[in-house]
Amino acid sequence: MQSGGARGSRADQADHRRAELLEATRRVVLERGLASTRVADIARATNVSGGLIHYHFATKDDLITAMLRSTSGAEVQRLKEIVTDPGTAVERLDRVLRFYIPASRSDQSWILWLDAWAVGVREAHVRAILLELEGAWIATLAEVITEGVAAGEFVCDDPEGAAERIDGMLDGLVVRYTLHAGNMSRGRLLHHARV
Repeated sequence: MQSGGARGSRADQADHRRAELLEATRRVVLERGLASTRVADIARATNVSGGLIHYHFATKDDLITAMLRSTSGAEVQRLKEIVTDPGTAVERLDRVLRFYIPASRSDQSWILWLDAWAVGVREAHVRAILLELEGAWIATLAEVITEGVAAGEFVCDDPEGAAERIDGMLDGLVVRYTLHAGNMSRGRLLHHARV
């Protein structure tokens, strides 16, 4: 019985170490960028050896993939919570839009995803996670729109198509908002999203 507890404790320690490495990877990537981050940078940031990192993640791609998947999973989980909160479809759609739109131009989540988009053009492992995240986002939008149509709140013949168009529009507006300090405020971005 005691050896099972020890194994559980070692597994818990390994899980904890992996979580620490993923968080450190996220911090380093936000500072240096996905393409410029090296395992040595993460090792230095966590004060561990590169060998320990490779014990948990065979390659840098595995580490980056795990970090992006963890970040994506947390965001999708939060999105699902927002959608299941009480309220009309209009209210829930507005909450989803406010969650999606960055809180500021320096929103760390959006900086990470913008960087991932650039890397994802050439890196299949990053592109796969981006497609999963986008798929979950579009499915959630389509679900809220479909429920709004059923409740008579929206008129829409193609909720999935509408979700894809909203996604494309928001991505473009968010890129503009994040990269250009011009006259695109968060309030204006929200206004465009709601119209």
